[in-house]
Amino acid sequence: MKRKGCIKKGIRHKTYTNSKYTDQKNQRSMAQKEKLQCLKDFHKDTLKPSPGKSPGTRPEDEAEGKHPQREKWASKLDFLLSVAGGFVGLGNVWRFPYLCYKNGGGAFLIPYFIFLFGGGLPVFFLEVALGQFTSQGGITCWEKICPIFTGIGYASIVIVSLLNVYYIVILAWGLYYLFQSFHPDIPWASCNNKWNTDNCIEDTLRKNMSLANATNFTSPVTEFWERNVLSISDGIENIGPVKWDLALCLLAMWVICFFCIWKGVKSTGKVVYITATFPFVMLAILLIRGVTLPGAAEGIKFYLYPNVTRLQDPEVWIDAGTQIFFSYAICLGAMTSLGSYNKYKYNCYRDCLLLGGLNSATSFVSGFAIFSILGFMAQEQGVDIADVAESGPGLAFIAYPKAVTMMPLPTFWAILFFIMLLLLGLDSQFVEVEGQITSLVDLYPSFLRKGYRREIFIAIICFVSYLLGLAMVTKGGMYVFQLFDYYAASGVCLLWVAFFECIAVAWIYGADNFYDAIEDMIGYRPNPWMKWCWTAITPFLCVGCFIFSLVKYKPLTYNKVYEYPDWAIGLGWTLALSSMICIPMVFVIKIIQSEGPLIERIKAVAAPVRSSTNSCPQEYRPKGSEQAHPLDPNGNNGLIKPSHTIVETMM
Repeated sequence: MKRKGCIKKGIRHKTYTNSKYTDQKNQRSMAQKEKLQCLKDFHKDTLKPSPGKSPGTRPEDEAEGKHPQREKWASKLDFLLSVAGGFVGLGNVWRFPYLCYKNGGGAFLIPYFIFLFGGGLPVFFLEVALGQFTSQGGITCWEKICPIFTGIGYASIVIVSLLNVYYIVILAWGLYYLFQSFHPDIPWASCNNKWNTDNCIEDTLRKNMSLANATNFTSPVTEFWERNVLSISDGIENIGPVKWDLALCLLAMWVICFFCIWKGVKSTGKVVYITATFPFVMLAILLIRGVTLPGAAEGIKFYLYPNVTRLQDPEVWIDAGTQIFFSYAICLGAMTSLGSYNKYKYNCYRDCLLLGGLNSATSFVSGFAIFSILGFMAQEQGVDIADVAESGPGLAFIAYPKAVTMMPLPTFWAILFFIMLLLLGLDSQFVEVEGQITSLVDLYPSFLRKGYRREIFIAIICFVSYLLGLAMVTKGGMYVFQLFDYYAASGVCLLWVAFFECIAVAWIYGADNFYDAIEDMIGYRPNPWMKWCWTAITPFLCVGCFIFSLVKYKPLTYNKVYEYPDWAIGLGWTLALSSMICIPMVFVIKIIQSEGPLIERIKAVAAPVRSSTNSCPQEYRPKGSEQAHPLDPNGNNGLIKPSHTIVETMM
C-alpha cells in the first residue's frame, strides 16, 4: 500500500511537472508573438490616400495632429518595374559592353561576378529590405535602426542630388538628337551644314584615303556633336553662354520627370509600365538587326574573346566593382525608398534575386547588340574594331549615330535608338528623384505630406536642379559634366557608403537581428550567404577596391588631351568629399549631443529606436523612456543582443 501511494504521488508529481512545462511553453510562445508584434508595430501599416489629397494624407490624421500615413504600391508589378527601371539604365548599354571589351572580354566576367555576388546583390537586398522593414526613406531608416550612422543617409542624398543634376543632361542631348532625327536627311551624315569645317570628310570618301591623309580630317558625326550640339569651347576656364536649344531640351526633360513622380508611387508605379518595358522591346529589335549585319560576328568575337592576362591589372577589378555599384543604383537611397512602399509581408528577397538577374542579363545582352553594330561599322570603314569602340557619350552620340548612317532606313533606326536611350535614362532619372524626394519628405512628414505641399516641394527641387544643370548646357558645359561624372558620384563615394552600410547593419544592429526582421517579413530566413557578405565579404571588397582606386587615381582629362586646371580638380574632390564627410560628421555630432561618459554615449546613439507609436509590451521597453524605444526582436529587455564581438565589448 505504501509503495502504491508512492507511485500515485509520483504520477501526481509528473502530471504537475508536465502542466508546469506546458504553461512555460505557452508563456514563451506568447512572448514570442508579442516580440513579433513589436516588429510589426515598428513597421507601421499604411492606408491609401484620400481622393483630392497629397499622397499619404488623410483628413482624420490632420484633425488629430498625427503624421500622415504612408501610401503603398498598388501592386507587386509596380515595385518590380520601378526597381527595374531605376537600375537598368544607360550604364547597362553604353558602359558595361565597353568595359568588357577593354578589360579582357569574357575574362572580365570573373571579377564582375565576384563583385556581383559579393557586393552588388547583398547591398541591393540590404537596402530594399531595410526600407521595407522600417517603412522609411534613405535617411530616417538609419535613424531608426542605427542612429549613430544616420550620416549614411545624408551621404546618399548628397550623392543622388548631384547625380540628378548631371544625369538628366544626357537625356537633354538625347532629346535634341531625337528631334534632329526627324529631318529628311540626317544632319550628321554629310559635311554640307553650316557648322562643318573644311576638315570634314564623309565616311564614304575616307574609306578610299590613305591612313596618313585620313587622320588629318574629322567625320561629320564628330563635328555635329562637338560643333553643333555642344559648340564646345577650349576649356572649363571659358565656359561661355548657355545654349538655349539644349536649355529648352533640359527644361522639357525636367517637366516630364516632375509629372512622372508628382503624385508619388501612385503616378510612378503607372509610368514605369511604359518606360521600363519599351526599352527591352527596342533593345531586342536592335539586337536582331545588329546580329544580321555583315561583320557582326567579328564584333561579338571582339566583345567576348577572353584575355586572362588582363586580370593581373588592378584597374580591371576596380572597373568591375564600380560598374556593379553603378548599375545596381545602390548607395543612393533610392532602393531603400522604393522598398519603403512595400507591404510588410512582401517577399522582397525573392524579387531582389530576380531583379538582380535581370539587371546583369540586360548588361550582357546589350553587349551583343552594341558590338555587332560596331563590327559592322569597322567592316564598312575598313578599320579595326578598336578604332570605333567607344564608351559613354561617345558611343551614344558618335559611334551609334555614325552606324545608322551606314544602314538602310537610317532615319528609322536613329529614331528607334534615341527613343530607347531616352526611356532607359528617363525611368532611372525619375526613380532616383523619387528616392531623393521620399528621403527628404520623411524628415518632415507632418509638414510636407499635408495638402499639396509635397507636389510644391517636388517642383522646387526640380527647378533648383534645372538651374544648376544650366552650367552643363553652356559652351563649356561638357567639361562641367565630366567633372561631376568623374567625382560627384564616383565609385570611391559609392564604395565608402556601401562599407558603412554593411558595418551599421551587420556589426552594430546585428546581422542575426536583421535576419530575424527579414524572417518576420517574408516568412523564412534567406540564404546565409547574404549575412556572410554583410559581415565580412562586402566590406573587404569595398576596402580593397577603395584603396586601389585611390592608388591608381589619375587626374581627369577630356578626350585624353585637355587637362583640367588645379582649381577644377580641387572642385571635383570637393564634390566627392561633400558626401563622404557626412558619415563621420554625423557620427561625431550624435555623440556630442548625447549625455554621459563616452562609452555610454556611443551605446545610446548606436541602439535602434522605435516609433513613438508603439504597442510593444511594457516588459520589453527600456525603463524611464516613453518616447524612444530600442527595437527588440529578441526580447533582450530593451536592448538588441549584439551578434558580433566588436559590439559585445561595448554593450
